Amino acid sequence: MSEGNSQEHQLGAYLRGRRAKLDPVALGFPAGRRRTPGLRREEVAQRANISPTWYTWLEQGRGGAPSAHVLDRVARALMLTEAEREHVFLLGLGRSPEVRYRKNDAVTPRLQRVLDALDPSPAVIRTALWDVVAWNRAATVMMIDYGSLAPEERNLLRFIFLDPRARAAQHDWESVARFALGSFRADAARAGAVAEVETLVEELCRLSPDFRRMWPEDHVQGPYGEAIKHIRHAVIGPLAFEYSVFSVDGRTDLNMVVYNPATPEDAERIKSLI
Repeated sequence: MSEGNSQEHQLGAYLRGRRAKLDPVALGFPAGRRRTPGLRREEVAQRANISPTWYTWLEQGRGGAPSAHVLDRVARALMLTEAEREHVFLLGLGRSPEVRYRKNDAVTPRLQRVLDALDPSPAVIRTALWDVVAWNRAATVMMIDYGSLAPEERNLLRFIFLDPRARAAQHDWESVARFALGSFRADAARAGAVAEVETLVEELCRLSPDFRRMWPEDHVQGPYGEAIKHIRHAVIGPLAFEYSVFSVDGRTDLNMVVYNPATPEDAERIKSLI
Protein backbone atom coordinates (compact mmCIF):
# COMPACT_ATOMS: atom_id res chain seq x y z
CA MET A 1 0.00 0.00 0.00
CA SER A 2 1.44 3.40 -0.98
CA GLU A 3 1.95 6.16 1.56
CA GLY A 4 -0.91 8.16 0.04
CA ASN A 5 -3.33 5.24 0.20
CA SER A 6 -2.19 4.50 3.75
CA GLN A 7 -3.04 8.05 4.85
CA GLU A 8 -6.41 7.89 3.08
CA HIS A 9 -7.26 4.70 4.97
CA GLN A 10 -6.05 6.20 8.25
CA LEU A 11 -8.31 9.20 7.62
CA GLY A 12 -11.26 6.89 6.90
CA ALA A 13 -10.67 4.91 10.07
CA TYR A 14 -10.40 8.08 12.13
CA LEU A 15 -13.64 9.48 10.72
CA ARG A 16 -15.44 6.22 11.43
CA GLY A 17 -14.21 6.34 15.02
CA ARG A 18 -15.40 9.93 15.49
CA ARG A 19 -18.77 9.12 13.88
CA ALA A 20 -19.30 6.24 16.30
CA LYS A 21 -18.97 8.55 19.30
CA LEU A 22 -21.82 10.90 18.36
CA ASP A 23 -25.31 10.51 19.84
CA PRO A 24 -27.91 10.50 17.01
CA VAL A 25 -30.80 11.52 19.27
CA ALA A 26 -28.89 14.48 20.71
CA LEU A 27 -28.28 15.68 17.15
CA GLY A 28 -31.91 15.38 16.12
CA PHE A 29 -31.92 11.98 14.41
CA PRO A 30 -34.32 9.18 15.37
CA ALA A 31 -32.92 6.43 17.58
CA GLY A 32 -34.37 3.59 15.52
CA ARG A 33 -32.55 0.29 15.19
CA ARG A 34 -28.86 0.78 14.46
CA ARG A 35 -26.34 -1.94 13.73
CA THR A 36 -23.49 0.15 15.11
CA PRO A 37 -23.30 3.02 17.63
CA GLY A 38 -23.16 6.64 16.52
CA LEU A 39 -24.38 8.37 13.38
CA ARG A 40 -24.96 6.71 10.04
CA ARG A 41 -22.78 7.81 7.12
CA GLU A 42 -25.69 9.48 5.38
CA GLU A 43 -26.43 11.45 8.56
CA VAL A 44 -22.88 12.78 8.68
CA ALA A 45 -23.17 13.66 4.98
CA GLN A 46 -26.43 15.48 5.68
CA ARG A 47 -24.86 17.49 8.51
CA ALA A 48 -21.85 18.31 6.30
CA ASN A 49 -24.04 19.10 3.27
CA ILE A 50 -22.06 16.77 1.01
CA SER A 51 -22.96 13.72 -1.07
CA PRO A 52 -23.49 10.51 0.95
CA THR A 53 -21.58 8.64 -1.75
CA TRP A 54 -18.63 11.01 -1.47
CA TYR A 55 -18.58 10.71 2.33
CA THR A 56 -18.72 6.90 2.05
CA TRP A 57 -15.73 6.97 -0.29
CA LEU A 58 -13.91 9.24 2.18
CA GLU A 59 -14.34 6.70 4.98
CA GLN A 60 -13.33 3.87 2.64
CA GLY A 61 -10.13 5.63 1.55
CA ARG A 62 -11.33 6.05 -2.04
CA GLY A 63 -11.82 9.01 -4.33
CA GLY A 64 -8.50 10.78 -3.81
CA ALA A 65 -7.62 13.69 -1.54
CA PRO A 66 -10.61 15.75 -0.34
CA SER A 67 -10.60 19.53 -0.56
CA ALA A 68 -9.99 21.70 2.49
CA HIS A 69 -13.59 22.94 2.17
CA VAL A 70 -14.95 19.39 2.41
CA LEU A 71 -12.72 18.55 5.39
CA ASP A 72 -13.91 21.69 7.16
CA ARG A 73 -17.52 20.66 6.64
CA VAL A 74 -16.86 17.12 7.83
CA ALA A 75 -15.00 18.41 10.89
CA ARG A 76 -17.98 20.58 11.85
CA ALA A 77 -20.42 17.73 11.17
CA LEU A 78 -18.45 15.42 13.47
CA MET A 79 -18.07 18.19 16.09
CA LEU A 80 -14.27 17.84 16.13
CA THR A 81 -12.10 19.85 18.47
CA GLU A 82 -9.39 22.09 17.02
CA ALA A 83 -6.78 19.40 17.70
CA GLU A 84 -8.95 16.74 16.04
CA ARG A 85 -9.62 19.03 13.07
CA GLU A 86 -5.88 19.58 12.62
CA HIS A 87 -5.31 15.80 12.74
CA VAL A 88 -7.91 15.27 10.01
CA PHE A 89 -6.20 17.86 7.80
CA LEU A 90 -2.81 16.26 8.34
CA LEU A 91 -4.19 12.86 7.34
CA GLY A 92 -6.27 14.14 4.44
CA LEU A 93 -4.04 16.85 2.97
CA GLY A 94 -0.67 16.44 4.67
CA ARG A 95 -0.83 19.92 6.18
CA SER A 96 -2.44 21.83 9.00
CA PRO A 97 -5.63 23.81 8.32
CA GLU A 98 -5.50 27.55 7.92
CA VAL A 99 -5.53 29.27 11.29
CA ARG A 100 -8.86 30.75 12.34
CA TYR A 101 -8.49 33.57 14.84
CA ARG A 102 -10.98 33.45 17.69
CA LYS A 103 -10.92 36.23 20.24
CA ASN A 104 -10.82 34.70 23.72
CA ASP A 105 -9.20 36.68 26.52
CA ALA A 106 -9.76 34.05 29.21
CA VAL A 107 -6.63 32.81 30.98
CA THR A 108 -6.81 29.71 33.15
CA PRO A 109 -5.73 29.78 36.82
CA ARG A 110 -2.97 27.32 35.86
CA LEU A 111 -1.46 29.84 33.42
CA GLN A 112 -1.62 32.59 36.03
CA ARG A 113 0.22 30.33 38.50
CA VAL A 114 2.93 29.76 35.87
CA LEU A 115 3.35 33.53 35.51
CA ASP A 116 3.49 34.04 39.28
CA ALA A 117 6.14 31.34 39.63
CA LEU A 118 8.41 33.22 37.22
CA ASP A 119 9.04 36.16 39.59
CA PRO A 120 11.44 38.00 39.59
CA SER A 121 11.33 37.62 35.79
CA PRO A 122 8.68 39.99 34.40
CA ALA A 123 6.23 37.96 32.31
CA VAL A 124 2.96 38.63 30.52
CA ILE A 125 0.53 36.72 28.34
CA ARG A 126 -0.52 38.62 25.24
CA THR A 127 -3.00 37.97 22.44
CA ALA A 128 -2.24 38.07 18.72
CA LEU A 129 -3.30 41.75 18.86
CA TRP A 130 -0.79 42.27 21.69
CA ASP A 131 -3.46 42.88 24.31
CA VAL A 132 -2.04 41.88 27.71
CA VAL A 133 -4.49 39.51 29.41
CA ALA A 134 -2.34 38.28 32.33
CA TRP A 135 0.86 39.37 34.08
CA ASN A 136 2.91 38.74 37.21
CA ARG A 137 4.07 41.01 40.02
CA ALA A 138 7.49 41.56 38.43
CA ALA A 139 5.84 42.87 35.25
CA THR A 140 3.84 45.32 37.36
CA VAL A 141 6.88 46.82 39.07
CA MET A 142 9.19 46.72 36.04
CA MET A 143 6.89 47.64 33.17
CA ILE A 144 3.44 49.01 33.99
CA ASP A 145 0.61 48.25 36.42
CA TYR A 146 -1.77 46.67 33.94
CA GLY A 147 -4.36 46.22 36.67
CA SER A 148 -4.72 50.01 36.93
CA LEU A 149 -5.63 50.27 33.23
CA ALA A 150 -8.95 49.64 31.55
CA PRO A 151 -8.87 46.31 29.64
CA GLU A 152 -8.97 48.08 26.25
CA GLU A 153 -5.84 50.07 27.21
CA ARG A 154 -3.73 47.01 28.14
CA ASN A 155 -2.05 46.83 24.75
CA LEU A 156 1.71 46.67 24.20
CA LEU A 157 1.66 48.70 20.99
CA ARG A 158 -0.40 51.40 22.67
CA PHE A 159 2.17 51.45 25.50
CA ILE A 160 5.16 51.62 23.14
CA PHE A 161 3.78 54.40 20.93
CA LEU A 162 1.55 56.42 23.26
CA ASP A 163 3.10 56.23 26.74
CA PRO A 164 6.11 58.49 27.50
CA ARG A 165 7.37 55.92 30.03
CA ALA A 166 8.07 53.48 27.21
CA ARG A 167 10.35 55.99 25.47
CA ALA A 168 12.11 56.87 28.71
CA ALA A 169 12.87 53.22 29.45
CA GLN A 170 14.55 52.47 26.10
CA HIS A 171 18.11 53.28 25.08
CA ASP A 172 17.10 53.23 21.40
CA TRP A 173 13.33 53.66 21.27
CA GLU A 174 13.20 53.92 17.47
CA SER A 175 14.81 50.50 16.94
CA VAL A 176 12.68 48.88 19.64
CA ALA A 177 9.48 50.33 18.17
CA ARG A 178 10.34 49.22 14.64
CA PHE A 179 11.21 45.72 15.87
CA ALA A 180 7.92 45.56 17.80
CA LEU A 181 5.91 46.48 14.71
CA GLY A 182 7.61 43.75 12.67
CA SER A 183 6.94 41.15 15.36
CA PHE A 184 3.35 42.31 15.81
CA ARG A 185 2.66 42.00 12.07
CA ALA A 186 4.08 38.45 12.03
CA ASP A 187 2.10 37.41 15.14
CA ALA A 188 -1.18 38.70 13.73
CA ALA A 189 -0.64 36.91 10.42
CA ARG A 190 0.38 33.67 12.13
CA ALA A 191 -2.79 33.70 14.23
CA GLY A 192 -5.04 34.53 11.27
CA ALA A 193 -5.94 37.91 12.81
CA VAL A 194 -4.93 40.25 9.99
CA ALA A 195 -8.46 41.62 9.61
CA GLU A 196 -8.80 42.17 13.37
CA VAL A 197 -5.79 44.52 13.58
CA GLU A 198 -7.39 47.22 11.44
CA THR A 199 -9.16 49.04 14.28
CA LEU A 200 -5.99 49.20 16.40
CA VAL A 201 -3.88 50.33 13.42
CA GLU A 202 -6.37 53.07 12.53
CA GLU A 203 -6.35 54.33 16.13
CA LEU A 204 -2.55 54.37 16.41
CA CYS A 205 -2.15 56.03 13.01
CA ARG A 206 -4.44 58.79 14.26
CA LEU A 207 -2.74 59.21 17.66
CA SER A 208 0.95 58.56 16.92
CA PRO A 209 2.90 60.26 14.11
CA ASP A 210 5.71 57.72 14.65
CA PHE A 211 3.35 54.79 14.19
CA ARG A 212 1.84 56.44 11.11
CA ARG A 213 5.36 56.80 9.69
CA MET A 214 6.57 53.26 10.48
CA TRP A 215 3.52 51.09 9.79
CA PRO A 216 3.55 51.46 5.97
CA GLU A 217 7.10 50.06 5.87
CA ASP A 218 5.50 46.56 6.03
CA HIS A 219 8.45 45.23 8.00
CA VAL A 220 8.09 41.64 9.29
CA GLN A 221 10.35 40.49 12.11
CA GLY A 222 11.22 37.13 13.64
CA PRO A 223 12.00 36.55 17.34
CA TYR A 224 14.87 38.17 19.19
CA GLY A 225 16.84 34.91 19.46
CA GLU A 226 19.73 35.32 21.89
CA ALA A 227 19.65 39.14 22.02
CA ILE A 228 19.82 41.02 25.32
CA LYS A 229 17.24 43.73 25.95
CA HIS A 230 18.42 46.78 27.92
CA ILE A 231 16.07 49.16 29.73
CA ARG A 232 16.34 52.07 32.15
CA HIS A 233 14.08 51.69 35.18
CA ALA A 234 12.96 54.90 36.89
CA VAL A 235 13.88 53.60 40.38
CA ILE A 236 16.69 51.02 40.09
CA GLY A 237 18.35 52.22 36.91
CA PRO A 238 19.77 50.19 33.99
CA LEU A 239 18.84 46.51 33.67
CA ALA A 240 19.45 43.76 31.12
CA PHE A 241 17.06 40.97 30.19
CA GLU A 242 17.04 37.88 28.02
CA TYR A 243 13.80 38.13 26.03
CA SER A 244 11.83 34.98 25.13
CA VAL A 245 8.40 34.32 23.62
CA PHE A 246 6.57 31.01 24.09
CA SER A 247 3.40 29.68 22.51
CA VAL A 248 0.64 28.76 24.95
CA ASP A 249 -0.46 25.13 24.56
CA GLY A 250 -3.61 24.78 22.50
CA ARG A 251 -4.00 28.55 22.01
CA THR A 252 -2.80 29.93 18.67
CA ASP A 253 -4.00 33.35 19.83
CA LEU A 254 -1.80 33.59 22.95
CA ASN A 255 1.93 33.99 23.63
CA MET A 256 3.82 34.15 26.91
CA VAL A 257 6.55 36.80 26.94
CA VAL A 258 9.28 36.43 29.57
CA TYR A 259 12.02 38.94 30.42
CA ASN A 260 14.62 36.92 32.31
CA PRO A 261 17.14 39.04 34.27
CA ALA A 262 20.51 38.68 32.54
CA THR A 263 22.50 38.61 35.78
CA PRO A 264 21.89 37.51 39.39
CA GLU A 265 22.49 41.10 40.45
CA ASP A 266 19.67 42.36 38.21
CA ALA A 267 17.36 39.67 39.62
CA GLU A 268 18.13 40.78 43.18
CA ARG A 269 17.41 44.42 42.30
CA ILE A 270 14.01 43.44 40.91
CA LYS A 271 13.28 41.37 44.03
CA SER A 272 13.92 44.48 46.13
CA LEU A 273 10.96 46.17 44.38
CA ILE A 274 8.68 43.15 44.59
